[in-house]
Amino acid sequence: MVDSQYYLPNDIGVSALDCGEAFRLLSPQEKMYAHYLSRAAWYGGLAVLLQTSPESADIFVLLQRIFRKQTPSQLAQVATAAGLSSEEYQAFLVYAAGLYANMGNYKSFGDTKFIPNLPKDKLKALVWASQAFQEQSAEMEALWDSCSCLLYSLEDRQKQLGLGDKGITTYFSGNCCLEDAELAQKFLDSKKLSAYNTRLFKKDNGGKACYEVRLASAVQKGQNCSEAYAANENQRKMIEEYRRSFNLGSVEAHKEGSRYWIKDKGPIVESYIGFIESYRDPFGSRGEFEGFVAVVNKAMSERFAKLVSSAEVLLPQLPWPREFEKDTFLKPDFTSLDVLTFAGSGIPAGINIPNYDDIRQSEGFKNVSLGNVLAVAYATQKEKLTFLEEGDKDLFIKWKGPSFEVQVGLHELLGHGSGKLFVQDDKGKFNFDQSKVINPETGEKVSSWYRGSETWDSKFSTIASSYEECRAECVGLYLCLNKPVLSIFGHEDQDAEDVVYINWLSMVRAGLLGLEFYTPESKSWRQAHMQARFVILRVLLEAGEGLVGLEEVTGQDGKPDARITLDRSKIHTVGKNAIHRFLCKLQVFKSTADVEGGRALYDGYSTVSDSGAHNFLRLRETVLLRKEARKMFVQANTRVSGDSVELVEYEGSAAGLICSFTERFQDDAEKVEANLLELSKRDTQCWC
Repeated sequence: MVDSQYYLPNDIGVSALDCGEAFRLLSPQEKMYAHYLSRAAWYGGLAVLLQTSPESADIFVLLQRIFRKQTPSQLAQVATAAGLSSEEYQAFLVYAAGLYANMGNYKSFGDTKFIPNLPKDKLKALVWASQAFQEQSAEMEALWDSCSCLLYSLEDRQKQLGLGDKGITTYFSGNCCLEDAELAQKFLDSKKLSAYNTRLFKKDNGGKACYEVRLASAVQKGQNCSEAYAANENQRKMIEEYRRSFNLGSVEAHKEGSRYWIKDKGPIVESYIGFIESYRDPFGSRGEFEGFVAVVNKAMSERFAKLVSSAEVLLPQLPWPREFEKDTFLKPDFTSLDVLTFAGSGIPAGINIPNYDDIRQSEGFKNVSLGNVLAVAYATQKEKLTFLEEGDKDLFIKWKGPSFEVQVGLHELLGHGSGKLFVQDDKGKFNFDQSKVINPETGEKVSSWYRGSETWDSKFSTIASSYEECRAECVGLYLCLNKPVLSIFGHEDQDAEDVVYINWLSMVRAGLLGLEFYTPESKSWRQAHMQARFVILRVLLEAGEGLVGLEEVTGQDGKPDARITLDRSKIHTVGKNAIHRFLCKLQVFKSTADVEGGRALYDGYSTVSDSGAHNFLRLRETVLLRKEARKMFVQANTRVSGDSVELVEYEGSAAGLICSFTERFQDDAEKVEANLLELSKRDTQCWC
């Protein structure tokens, strides 16, 4: 019996991302711009297959070939004739949809492998009965042979993404370990090279270890990159720099493109593309490819603009000394967008980019809240709402969306957008007065800082992503207690207090739910945000005085359950004080590049054990028992028809998601699939 965490349930939520109204309001030129940027994002997003697992690209091609010949409804009759039950065929559709939604066979949120929830011989029978197999039996059989073993394998190392014996990764060759990653990072730092768009391959050269650092580059003429439809000079220069980056593998060119992107204030069609988030690199310094195109939501953006205007008043309220904040607040673009296209392994609710520290510190950044994702991602049914008291459930359902909107805004703008890094550049110049600045944790002068090419990611490596998410989440909790902030979002009086209560209750519940993403065997976390929320739960439990309650109970079904409670009368006192102290520590360790202190603090709160006041290992089993699968999103396509662009929408189902992908690459499907298989095959020997 396979553990349920390794397959996707047949009743998994699948929702269509609605962007129809936003798209229709665009001008013909804006629609063309959005179309071509979307094409670039989708084609670039195929790189994620090669960044995820050795078998992901082959499985993708296998599925594409099957569904290009027969739609899900046409294939259903074939499945019945091949001996599959309706439940088994649905399981196959859900698996295929899951692979497309995650761009690989590991969950984008949690990094756990998922396999088809039907017997291998049944899936093989379906493949053999398909029209694709009838037409190209030798090629299809070879494709099945190349991926079917790993497609179903749940050997310990293959259960999750990780480095060395802790899991699977294609950012590194199979013979690399943490020491190799550290050695490569030191080398790259010494050469002032970024690891963002690289992978590391270790080879034996006559008994001597030889390392190959691969840059993502094309060095060939790119496709139409939509400069003809750019709205202004910043957009044209931005696209030109992106093209140079992807051709030559130049991170510096991508940084230059990001600078033009920051200057492109308030565009109607917003986009960003490249190797962006480092969550899935086990070492924490390599970016996964993503590209998005979205259309501004004017009503929601007005609220965020007010929040930006209030930033200079709100930032001084954060719990660290003035010297630990940026010298000047760089007002970012902060807009609410409806996603048209989001290519990559998953779709977030909000984004703060670019991730280049030097640009964020001195030149600026943008904040994006994805409104149509928020609208459907966190909707839930009362009967599926776990671990809360009955009296909290109706309030939770009413205010979860609005409270999360507030949290996302504060998290992205004032969380990721705040705090200073103390740096001494290559010429010896400091960006702070090292003779005067006092460390509030020690009472002594600051004695450590970033030097030369060192960055936050390269210094804090494996904990950097989660630590930063935790800091941003704490900023959101801390500043949502501010009444003017709640007024900006339209919440007053009792409604405002309910928003605060549900925001804090959501966070402590999320901390408990986060245990799903912890692997006891390797004592490691597989998801940065959920580790961050567990840490916050621990901090608030430690605050005591009855602020947060967590107890193990027996559910109505007689199985283990848990209840989490929050005393709303103590949020503004006990809760605020606890977050104040913890947030100050997080910022001080980050500002001063104190890796040792930061790791000790963060690893301490991240520990999951069966000792102490709460048996978190046992609670993890309860969380797994009662978990609800994360929703999948179906995205529209665009196509040029004469002089105009049409929006092609699909139903919110596994079949709809599959159809969206088979139609996404139909103009040159065979070429795309051949390229993917060639790239996948080239490195087969590197994963052993």
